[in-house]
Amino acid sequence: MSDFNLGAFSDAVADIAAKAAPAAASLRVHHGRTATAFHWGDGFFVAAEEILDADEDIELTLGSGETVKATLAGRDPSTGIALLKSDRSGLPALAKAGAVRPGHVAIAIGNGEGAALSVLGTVAEVGPAWRSMRSGTIDRRINLAVGTGGRFEGGPVLDAKGDLIGMLLFGPRRRALVIPFETIERTVAVLKEKGHVVRGYLGAALHPARDGDAVGAMVMSLDDSGPAKAAGLHVGDIIVAWNGEPVEGPRGLMRRLGPDSAGTQVKLDILRGGSRSEVVVTIGEKPLN
Repeated sequence: MSDFNLGAFSDAVADIAAKAAPAAASLRVHHGRTATAFHWGDGFFVAAEEILDADEDIELTLGSGETVKATLAGRDPSTGIALLKSDRSGLPALAKAGAVRPGHVAIAIGNGEGAALSVLGTVAEVGPAWRSMRSGTIDRRINLAVGTGGRFEGGPVLDAKGDLIGMLLFGPRRRALVIPFETIERTVAVLKEKGHVVRGYLGAALHPARDGDAVGAMVMSLDDSGPAKAAGLHVGDIIVAWNGEPVEGPRGLMRRLGPDSAGTQVKLDILRGGSRSEVVVTIGEKPLN
């Protein structure tokens, strides 16, 4: 007979959720819906970047029911992380988790206008670093097998010890995924200093294109003061390779314009009038506006 005690396991999960609840806050966003933010430390809260409007007033409802004002200290669309600053002190911060494996228990924590929320699932997939659709570097791939709703978005995901795996976001088809704490830690440090994360900038509007067997990104327009025009690119050029690696359309090129690309020199292979040539571009920093 198994020694597994379902009641004890259930209580243990509930205890983990209760211990983490004071770090989670409810965040009212557009269309009247709510999401979750969680305390990172020193009055700073982490939230999902995509749910925040640039000009909205931010009010957090803590687990105690107390409401506090917050300001947007910085945001990074490439990693999906927003940093909020409140004048509230004395709130707990979550310890960082160790390595996780597929099948490990994962506990998503939320806050619904002061009410503690929790849902139990498992880690479904763990993989290496990857680039987001907006060219941000995510330190680990962690997907969850968990059924949860929008109120958990931006909330912490914990392991079986109650330590922080990362922040819950939703990917394509509302698949639950985790932005790992390593990515949050690195991004928060930059947002505290600059308010934004530098992204690479080419200064060209692009469209998918094909020329014979070659596929790439056609230059549709150029920023007069941008790196692409300064390097000699013309409207109608088709970019087919980046440092010798094929570029399969604008999306493939944009994914290469991450924070680490700004200031670097890149060799672009282009097709112009049916002839292939090379252009060296110094990647710029994407303007904030």
